[in-house]
Formats: sequence, C-alpha cells, structure tokens
Amino acid sequence: MRTIDSPLPRRAMLGFIGAAGLGTAWPLAAAGRIRPGAEAALIVVDVQNCFVSGGTLPVAKGEEVVPVINRLAAGFQNIVVTQDWHTPGHASFASTHAGKKPFETTTLKYGTQVLWPDHCVQGTDDAALHRDLKLPTAQLIIRKGFNKGVDSYSAFEEADRKTVTGLAGYLKARGIKTVFVTGLATDFCVAWTAMDARKAGFGAYVIEDACRGIDLNGSLAAAWKAMADKGVKRIQSADLDIA
Repeated sequence: MRTIDSPLPRRAMLGFIGAAGLGTAWPLAAAGRIRPGAEAALIVVDVQNCFVSGGTLPVAKGEEVVPVINRLAAGFQNIVVTQDWHTPGHASFASTHAGKKPFETTTLKYGTQVLWPDHCVQGTDDAALHRDLKLPTAQLIIRKGFNKGVDSYSAFEEADRKTVTGLAGYLKARGIKTVFVTGLATDFCVAWTAMDARKAGFGAYVIEDACRGIDLNGSLAAAWKAMADKGVKRIQSADLDIA
C-alpha cells in the first residue's frame, strides 16, 4: 500500500467555497441498487483511533462505521484511505494559541480556523488507523495535516485552496469517475472530500451510515446542505449492490 503525504494541510470549515461539478450517471444493479465497478473508488476518511471512543477527538459512535466500511470494501476494486497526521504544536490545536479553548476559532493566514484538542499527532497510537479496519485491497493512503502552520480536511485540496494532494490526478490516471466517501467526520473531512471530488470533476456519493458527524453548532445539517448544493449524492450502504 502506497502512502502519500499531502504537501500542505487542514481547512477551516467556515467560508468554504466549492465549484459546482457536472452530474455523473452511475449504472444501477438489480432493484435499483448501485453496483460499483472499475470506474468507482471507495474513499475511507480518517477512521483513526483519535476519532473513536477513547481517542483525543472522539466522534460519537465513530467506531460504528468500521464494520459497515469493511463490508462495503468487498465490493470495490479501488480503495483510498486518508489519515490525519499532525505535527506537535499544530496551528489547528487550541493549545498552540494562548487563551484559546477547543472548538473556538481563530484567524490564520488562509482564513478562519476551528481550533481542536491536540489529536492525531504523527507516529502516535492515537493517529493509527482503527485496529478493526480491514481493507486489504486498499492501494493508497493520503496523509494530511502534517504542515505545522496549515490545517487540512479534504483528501483533494489543502487549506490554501491552491495546493492539491495529488489524489485527483491519481484517480484520473486509474480511470476513476465516481467516488463513494465514508468515514469521520461527516461534517468536516468527509464533506470537504466529497465536495472537492465534485470540484475535481468526479461524481460523488456519501454513504451516510458509513459516516458519523461531530455536529458542532449545527455543522452537520449545514454540511449536508452544502454537499447537496454541490451535487453530492446522499445514500445508504443498502443502496449498493455488494457481491
């Protein structure tokens, strides 16, 4: 499995502006279910120890996505995994800013930044992928958030909205036209990844029951609306025909 560290990292949730993409049709299997083929990729976002129970930034019931994702993985020829991978003292950590508390905001050079508890620090067990995640056919890991001064949510683009991770080029070189996004958290890294997939010209689905959200001050509902506005499709794992 290859690992790519993205050259910059994590974007503030507030003020996201994404370009609308073109609609992408997808073949339906029996009973109207979607059957992923060679032109589809499963993206598994940040299913790490830091984002589940006992982690440094737990998403409520985050571990519940693991068996769903494991089941879905059997139906995909192409799988990409992402990992939050922060330096100690990262700019997105509240502890880096005197007088600031987790979930407050600050202004960094690229815009408004939500401040988080220290989490997913490089090389720690907290940053490791969940031990029960079974993705033996995954071909690529995108690590994001390792630039100390810049945060990153999306698997496609960094917080400066200019620097790409290389994922779009990788997928296009593989002939991928549609991505199915799963993981943690729905309203942050999952949403930004799905919207940036549309911006890059891919069809994008978010599999709702294979995700869990943080819902910070209404962020979950806002994220679903923003995704719908960009043409991201909201489905359930039962909508897929997994052989």
